[in-house]
Amino acid sequence: MTFPIEKTDAEWQRTLQDKGAEPVAYQVTRHAATERPFTGKYEAFWDDGSYHCICCGAKLFDSFTKFDAGCGWPSFAEAIPGSIKEIQDVSHGMVRTETVCAQCGSHLGHVFPDGPAPTGLRYCMNSASLDFAPKK
Repeated sequence: MTFPIEKTDAEWQRTLQDKGAEPVAYQVTRHAATERPFTGKYEAFWDDGSYHCICCGAKLFDSFTKFDAGCGWPSFAEAIPGSIKEIQDVSHGMVRTETVCAQCGSHLGHVFPDGPAPTGLRYCMNSASLDFAPKK
């Protein structure tokens, strides 16, 4: 799968380092690792603003769609239209829907059909894949 923004592994590592991303961010975003539950900086973070891809800066979620799912990762009921691509994930003996940034292919997390109304969706994201922009 190709994306509008393509970089080498070394370029992604440099980009994340320049942004001061968490040490686990490269493994999460470029190799689909998962941060441990209840350890991410945005799991219990409730400021007004928007969440963006840590790799390319694309806007992914508005803070008003965030909710406490109790799962240990930041969860959102709705993504910005067109910001996320969904890919079937059959790793670890499960069938899930992986979410990646539509601009750069950065692994974000997974989406599940057990969220609140009206969408019924729970975008379960890794904090390490996100950057936050406060509301101005």
